[in-house]
Amino acid sequence: MRLSPDQRGVVIGGLKGVAVALVLGIPAYGLARAMGQGPPPDMDAGERLAFAVRWDVPLLIWLAACVRRVSSGRFRSPADIGGSAFAQPSAAIAVPRAVLQNSLEQVVLAVGAHLALAVVLRGAELLALPVLVGLFLAGRVWFALGYARGAPGRAPGMVLTAAPTFAALLLAGVLALSGR
Repeated sequence: MRLSPDQRGVVIGGLKGVAVALVLGIPAYGLARAMGQGPPPDMDAGERLAFAVRWDVPLLIWLAACVRRVSSGRFRSPADIGGSAFAQPSAAIAVPRAVLQNSLEQVVLAVGAHLALAVVLRGAELLALPVLVGLFLAGRVWFALGYARGAPGRAPGMVLTAAPTFAALLLAGVLALSGR
């Protein structure tokens, strides 16, 4: 199968995103655990869920900033002020709107994954959550900055955002099914 230049760019960008997730995420988690600053192992489920929600506030702030960017762009653009129900987005808000839509999808998945992990992880294992949040935010910034360069430009940030979330969902599922 011959890949188009964009497809090759997505594959290469995706590999970069995975590499960054592994190179930053694994050592960050190991360092956090080694520093012994994890939550106490005797937290009940409600406390663990609260821990996850607190760490997910920056994801919601990112989403709010994306909403603000689109609404501000709409206000300043005569072509867009009528709203998305009445016209396709102009060039002034097309990229911010696409970043917002994708960020909404990614935030929903990430928050769900983090809550699922909070149910099955204990004590210092919960330090995976701040690491996941950090990777998510780095991925979102990389995605947003690369969006205007097309699929190859947004791929590394997309993968840095999504791969840790999918790994978290998989881990939560395996641990839940194992009876943890």
